[in-house]
Order: sequence, then C-alpha cells, then structure tokens
Amino acid sequence: MRKKHLADRVASLSPSATVSLPDKARDLRKRGVDVIDLTEGQPHFDTPAPIKESAKAALDSGMVFYVESAGLPELRSEIKAKLERDNGIDVPISQIIVTVGAKQAIFTAILCTIDPGDDVLIPDPYWGTHASCAKIAGGTPISVPMHAENGFRIDAAKIEEMVTSKTKMIVLSSPHNPTGMVASKYELESIADICRKHDILALSDEIYEKIVYDGTRHYSIGSFPGMEDLTITINGLSKTYSMTGWRLGYVAASEEIINRMLIVQQHSVTHPSAFVQKAAITALRDCEKYVDEMVKDYQTARDYFVPELDKLDTFSCAKPKGAFYAFPKIEDKSMNSAQLADFLLERARVLFVPGSSFGKYGEGYARFVYAQTMDVLKKTIDRMRKATEQ
Repeated sequence: MRKKHLADRVASLSPSATVSLPDKARDLRKRGVDVIDLTEGQPHFDTPAPIKESAKAALDSGMVFYVESAGLPELRSEIKAKLERDNGIDVPISQIIVTVGAKQAIFTAILCTIDPGDDVLIPDPYWGTHASCAKIAGGTPISVPMHAENGFRIDAAKIEEMVTSKTKMIVLSSPHNPTGMVASKYELESIADICRKHDILALSDEIYEKIVYDGTRHYSIGSFPGMEDLTITINGLSKTYSMTGWRLGYVAASEEIINRMLIVQQHSVTHPSAFVQKAAITALRDCEKYVDEMVKDYQTARDYFVPELDKLDTFSCAKPKGAFYAFPKIEDKSMNSAQLADFLLERARVLFVPGSSFGKYGEGYARFVYAQTMDVLKKTIDRMRKATEQ
C-alpha cells in the first residue's frame, strides 16, 4: 500500500507489546514450543460460575438484540451503587456509560477531550495504551518520571513543574501497571490540587482497584472535593472478575464529557453485547467472595515469586502493593530489556514484557505477570536460574 493511503495519526504508533507478545506466545505453542508466557495481564482463573450462568440465561431469554447505547439501565444503576459504595463517587446514571472493555472507555474519553497540540502528562513507566490514545487524538504524551528508588511514587511537585498552558490532562493508574505501585491519599490529594489550580482533567484508570495487598487502600481521585467535573473514572470487570475476554468496562465523568462520549459510542461500537451486560450485573452484585479468593491467591503468588526473582543475580525486585505485576530492575548491564527478553525466550522458554515497552523510564526493567499457578511460577524461576547461571 502506498504511503498516501495511510493516515498520519497512526504513523508514529507501535504495536501494543502487551497484546502482540501474548499473540507470539500463542503462535509458539501452536508450533509445539513449550513457552511460559508471563506477558498477558489477566487472571489465570476461570470466570466465576454465577457470571457464566447469568450470561447463558440471558442468551436463552433472548438478550441478542440492540439495547440502550449507554448500557442497560439496570447495569448502570448497579455501577452507580458500586461507585458510591467502593469509591465515594456519587453520579447519576446519566453520567455513566458501559463500554467494550476499559480500553475502549480510555480511547473514547481521550478522543472526546484531547485536541491536536494538547499535552497529556503520564507518570512513566506507563501502560503504552494511555500514550498511544493521546497520540491518536493528536495530543502529545509527556512523561513524568517515576523511579524505583522511591517506590515509583508519583511526584506531584514534578507534575506541577511540568504543567504548561498546553497541559489538558493527567493520566493516573492506581494500582499501577506495570510497577504495582498504589497511589496514597496524600499523593492523589496533591495531584487534585494541581488539577483544580490549573483546570486540568484527571483520567483515572482504576481497573486493578480491588487487587491490593498488605492492608493497602485504593483511593479514587474523583471522590475528592472539587474533582467531580475534572475526573474521568475508568474501570471494568476484566481483572477483578476474571472476565478479560468478555470485554466489559465503564466510565463515569461530567455530563458534558459523557454526552460527547455517548455520541462517539453510537457511531462506533453502538454498545457492548447485551448478554454480557446481564452477566456484569451478577458480577457486581453477587461475586465479591470470588474476588477475595483470587486476591488471596495473587498475594501468595507474589510472596513467592518476587523474592525468588530478587535472588537471581539478573534482577532486583521490591514487593508491589497492587495489581499482579512484578517489575524488577535488570542488574545484568550487558543486555537491555529487549535483549534480555530474547535471551530468556531462547534459553529458558520464558516470555516477559521488556521495560522499554512502558515508556522512556521503563528501560532497564522487566514486567512479569505473576497471576499464575504456583507450578508455573516455580518452573519459571527454575528455568531462568538455569539459563542465567550457564
């Protein structure tokens, strides 16, 4: 295809490593390669049975046609109650939209708020989709450095220093992908002060909110005074309820932003699958016990895998407080993160996401998904130990 047939807005985009690498693992398995894939950010559990039964019942009852573009009113009411109960966010259902996964919510929210020339501040390391969506909208993603030395904390003073007349949005991810950092109430209050002072939007990606450890608490910046109309709260069911393939997310924001997002949704995906929305009601209403069981399992996995990673000469790693990612620093300076990924794939048949996929300040790190069975994690450590000691 000739270059003139391609849009400039996608010319600077790279493939999503967190999507393309799992695809690579699937391809290797089809070819008979015994590869351990620690790249795909999803639970290793099946979707809880009540959720699946609800979807089956919805299909059998005829939930196969178009429904309201913003989402089923019953589901939006359940999301409203959840936001009030868990997040301290009180919005009418008219300010909630159900989306095809949280990723579509992020894409649509940014498309409706960011213009060419706008700057979007993103704490770095970051999940690549946040920056890519800003680029697609014509905005400029600006990295706000985070460092392992201080636990990848968000430096509000640094954010304040980087704000200009072009700054329109700050993207927040807590619990954080890829580092596992969980933002404190004080950090979020400091960022909220900046947003109010400069009239800047906060896009808060809270997809891992319930996956926290050691008594750590998740806070929603949208619940803070004066942030009601300045916050776009993004969430979904993928990680919490092990529903990654179901593609169901939601967003709460000001009436003005939600109305624009609804128009884009009407012209693009129309709405998420109707029967999936019925299953989501069951998830939010009746499945917290399954979430608690999964989080306990993740913590057991973290408490084994992270110290074992740290024992390898190749890595040094602190325990994350949330999500299900280990993000160790690479101590072997003879290879960058991509080279180490190639080395461990070839020698150990272990696949991880190189830190270079997570922004400028991600280089020199590696992301491993420890939402795995203990057998898989033990086999991973054994393989990597043998490969790096040769």
